[in-house]
Amino acid sequence: MDSTRDLLVALARRYAFADLGALAPAAEIAEVCEFGQRLLSLDAEDFAAEAKGVPADLRRRARACHMPQTPREQPRGALESLRPAYGLLLEVIAVRWHRRELSPMIAAVHIASEYLPLLAFEPELGHAGDPARWPAGLSAAGSRFGVIGDRECDHTKSEQSATNRTLRVSLEPGEGWRAYFDRQHSQVAGALAVCVATCRNPCTAMDWIAPEPRADLHVRARTALTFADTPLVRLRHAAPVGHGFGVPSPEEVLDAWERSRAALDKNPVGAAAMKDDGFPLPGLPSLFSAVAAAPIEPATLLSGVSEHVVGLLRRL
Repeated sequence: MDSTRDLLVALARRYAFADLGALAPAAEIAEVCEFGQRLLSLDAEDFAAEAKGVPADLRRRARACHMPQTPREQPRGALESLRPAYGLLLEVIAVRWHRRELSPMIAAVHIASEYLPLLAFEPELGHAGDPARWPAGLSAAGSRFGVIGDRECDHTKSEQSATNRTLRVSLEPGEGWRAYFDRQHSQVAGALAVCVATCRNPCTAMDWIAPEPRADLHVRARTALTFADTPLVRLRHAAPVGHGFGVPSPEEVLDAWERSRAALDKNPVGAAAMKDDGFPLPGLPSLFSAVAAAPIEPATLLSGVSEHVVGLLRRL
């Protein structure tokens, strides 16, 4: 029994929640492992699923990363603030790195790149890009935000379609709301960054932000766009989660990150990536913090689930 339990404890310490759940000697342990696997897989739709065997604090922190499944669902989770979700992303990236699961690690980096502009906008919006709470200024007189077919707008056709829909999706039923988040919300994030950072023909869409904070947001949003085009994020297209069949080696990942840091080191926000903050990809938490204008550190959700499972196993 001790040798079996030692094996199960080792699996818990390695965050091997799927394997451990399949071998779990008790239903309570299997339930907690399912919860941990959802976190590790970044299954944000189901973070709020009922899991009575999981300590209340862990469930509360997971709900803060949850993506609401209807326009009126409360609490708003990751639409209220993306900071807890980015803490979880960092923890998942670190765990995947230590497990040498580099394809899912790069997938997590890619997710972080898609929504990074919303992390930049959060201080000005007062939320994390909740379509039910967009500022009226986005649609002010003279704004081209969400206007389909306007040739003066720097948004692509898909971005124009996404921004048009985001202004009315909160009135759609749950099915339409979920489809929007599956396909278009990340495009809205990028479109907002274009508006404030790279637009060649500015309209009035960003006039609701005062000049001084807008200048600060310009740098943070531009850095978010730069991150999305770095060699690290582009590795996704060379991995099974992208369009190819190769899996990057640890050396290739680190080399890509070093080249990405050099590309980012063009302003005080991007220069945060040069910090050695002890993360497997040094400087990544510091970069996210600089873009967010708020501290972003790796979460302890997965480690909390692991410790809870170990405690349950030792009581058997």
